[in-house]
Amino acid sequence: MKFKNIKKILFIFLLSFIIMPTNTFAYSDYVYAGGDNIGIELRSKGVMIIGTYKVKDGYPAKEAGLKSGDMITAINNQTVTSITDMVDIIHANEDNDHITITYIRGLEKLKTDLKIQKEDSVYKTGLYVKDSITGIGTLSFIDPNTKKFGALGHEITEKTTGKLLEIKDGKIFDSSVTDIVRSENGSPGEKNAKFYSDQVNGVVFANTEEGIFGNYTDTISDRKLYQVATPDEIEIGNAQMLTVLEGEQVESWEIKILKIGDNTEKNKNILFEITDPKLLEKSGGVVAGMSGSPIIQNNKMIAAVTHVVVDNPKRGYGIFITNMLEESEK
Repeated sequence: MKFKNIKKILFIFLLSFIIMPTNTFAYSDYVYAGGDNIGIELRSKGVMIIGTYKVKDGYPAKEAGLKSGDMITAINNQTVTSITDMVDIIHANEDNDHITITYIRGLEKLKTDLKIQKEDSVYKTGLYVKDSITGIGTLSFIDPNTKKFGALGHEITEKTTGKLLEIKDGKIFDSSVTDIVRSENGSPGEKNAKFYSDQVNGVVFANTEEGIFGNYTDTISDRKLYQVATPDEIEIGNAQMLTVLEGEQVESWEIKILKIGDNTEKNKNILFEITDPKLLEKSGGVVAGMSGSPIIQNNKMIAAVTHVVVDNPKRGYGIFITNMLEESEK
């Protein structure tokens, strides 16, 4: 009798597990393919310190304990979101040769006093700072239902510090490829491009290990819908990469999937090799600026380009497109 009761309880538990939803993400089964070259501008949540310099006989920033990578969020208890804010507060503090800086280092919120000096009407802090980053990349997808977009397939870091940029907001805009610096073994190449920052396509709300994400604000026209492939549908063998090598024309290039991994690494889930002779002639392989280029196989979107193999730039890595779509819904 007790045994029967146990079986009944187990059945109830199993039933409850079965009826619970296994996927709470709301992305669409079909998405518009990207491949467009895009300009990207991200604004940080505060003012990032990217270096220090000497002022007269000392290093005031180092004396205050400040380091590259620290994010200034307030000066004299007034919120700072840009370099303009920082300059205005310092100039309003002309009767004092010290300012109190609130900053973030890792997960800690800290405060310190920084000595400032005035030279020829210019206040010297000993800090090199930055409040935004601009660059290029490739649009990966647009969800037709939510109009959310994803690009790059990896995070944007501040070049000097190598740290992920904590963003306040950002935008993507039109960009046109002017020429390609070819990749060579040991030396990845890059796309060079013109920016059209007034022709905004979308606003960015997240910068993560899986890419940048936001809301697409431009009209969607002449784009093909592709079914989203799950990782178990991806096959070793031929596929296509969508990207721009000249102007604004998205073209399809032949590649071969060499290896399919798992989610041990968030944005290196597949290994591929470029096989298209024309693409290899033009670029030498994967180049900077291709990040985010959609990968299509069997008429389904399977992944997006993320990294180049430096010692063999014909090869690169990609992120499962499902990983990007899931991240866009968080």
